Amino acid sequence: MTTDLSTTATGLFEKMRATNPLVHCITNYVAMNYAANVLLAAGASPAMVHTPDESGEFAAIAGALTVNIGTLSPHWVEGMIAAAKSANDAGKPWVLDPVAHFATTYRRDTVARLLKLNPTVIRGNASEIIALGGGQSAGQGVDSGDPVDQAEEAARTLATAQKAIVAVTGEVDFVTDGTRNVRIAGGSDLMPKITAMGCSLTALVGAYTAIAKDQAFEATIAALTNFAVAGSIAAKSANGPASFMTTFVDGLHNLDAATFAGTARIEVL
Repeated sequence: MTTDLSTTATGLFEKMRATNPLVHCITNYVAMNYAANVLLAAGASPAMVHTPDESGEFAAIAGALTVNIGTLSPHWVEGMIAAAKSANDAGKPWVLDPVAHFATTYRRDTVARLLKLNPTVIRGNASEIIALGGGQSAGQGVDSGDPVDQAEEAARTLATAQKAIVAVTGEVDFVTDGTRNVRIAGGSDLMPKITAMGCSLTALVGAYTAIAKDQAFEATIAALTNFAVAGSIAAKSANGPASFMTTFVDGLHNLDAATFAGTARIEVL
């Protein structure tokens, strides 16, 4: 099974590169530039469109939508809602990144509205997923205070309740659809020291679901593996967080299928 998933992930990597999917990203101010560069380096085409005056129309055009609630305002929230509704109507997958959703009433209410619109994939850190699954997390703001393995049960509960794929990302990632469960290793301990890394990963999940909307579980695994492989490669030559940012983007750009397949560390549970 692990071999089969690795083969599938490698095939989706090649397909994503060949397809150059258009990904509609509603993300936060801090993440926009880096997330766009990550998508471009990985082989996708980013579009940062957030106003409700056009976000609904654009979501129907794009291959997939990603919604990140990092920097909220009423105008942006309405753009998110319009885009998610449009993506659903057009049969396009969409990915929710519930950044620090437990921190304020406004964030909790916004995520509740978005969850009612049935995201295809929910990607968050362990604290975010624990809280979404109804548990008590140790998170502070955008930082996770919980290890990934402590979020696995909450992730399964959330995936079942939402009929969605749930990805918990951290030192070792966890992906579930409520029944099937996978861990993905790799990456670098420098990743948490760089802002917008998680936001960029959410965007990349969108790129993969765009080219495999009927394989959202496999697409999410492929995206996380792509990120982990590029991170492992970048860590070999980076001297610190600043140089890692550059070598990571270069690693995404230069990655080939043979290296992807040879470096992937996917474990079926």
